[in-house]
Amino acid sequence: MTIDEAAAKLKAMYDDPVTYKAVSVHLFGIRHAHEIGGMPLQEIAVRAGISKNYGTEIRKGINLAQYVVEK
Repeated sequence: MTIDEAAAKLKAMYDDPVTYKAVSVHLFGIRHAHEIGGMPLQEIAVRAGISKNYGTEIRKGINLAQYVVEK
């Protein structure tokens, strides 16, 4: 996955009206932890059109990925 593909997926999840914004960012990190692990997370957030501070929230999702299973 490229950084632009990751940003597009994040934007789609972030803009989903069904989920809360922060939850969707965490879920993005959980779902794509292995694919985005080495990427600059703040850059993904910026390219997705959201605050670079969400890079921290993506990192939280990545860290949670090894402990959670999505329903």
